[in-house]
Amino acid sequence: MTTPHREMGQGTALSSAGYDITPLAREELEQLASSLSTEERRVILAQGTEAPFCGSLLDNKLNGTYVCRLCGLPLFRSSAKFNSGTGWPSFSEGYDRDHITHITDRSHGMARVEIRCHRCGAHLGHVFDDGPPPTRQRYCLNSASMAFVEVGQPLPQVTRADRAAPVRTA
Repeated sequence: MTTPHREMGQGTALSSAGYDITPLAREELEQLASSLSTEERRVILAQGTEAPFCGSLLDNKLNGTYVCRLCGLPLFRSSAKFNSGTGWPSFSEGYDRDHITHITDRSHGMARVEIRCHRCGAHLGHVFDDGPPPTRQRYCLNSASMAFVEVGQPLPQVTRADRAAPVRTA
């Protein structure tokens, strides 16, 4: 299931938050993936999962924004992070609903919802309906799929020359 977004000339799609979420070309994805470690490639490109309680962002309590490790699109705010006790970073809601694509995943003998970055297709984790109020959502993420940008620091440079300059986090 994909999410709605605003279109902006010549095939460019903008999210509700104003970010370019136009899918990246194969060449851009290959260039971005060239900097990934073996573990990041396994998780992000091959829909892998980190071992629980091992991710570098699990215990991060700083204020800021969690962005896609591959393309830099903002995915989650630290204010939505909570300790689910599952061993993976968990969030109650995304940065912008347009930034995450939801896909039915029937692997491993169960039905669940996989989440991917809308712009680059990077595997992020899964979302479940057992989170805290008011959303009741638990976005369960792999640390390898994200990078963290502390409040006051610029978000990563966008991935195409025609995109705007870095934005500072709030």
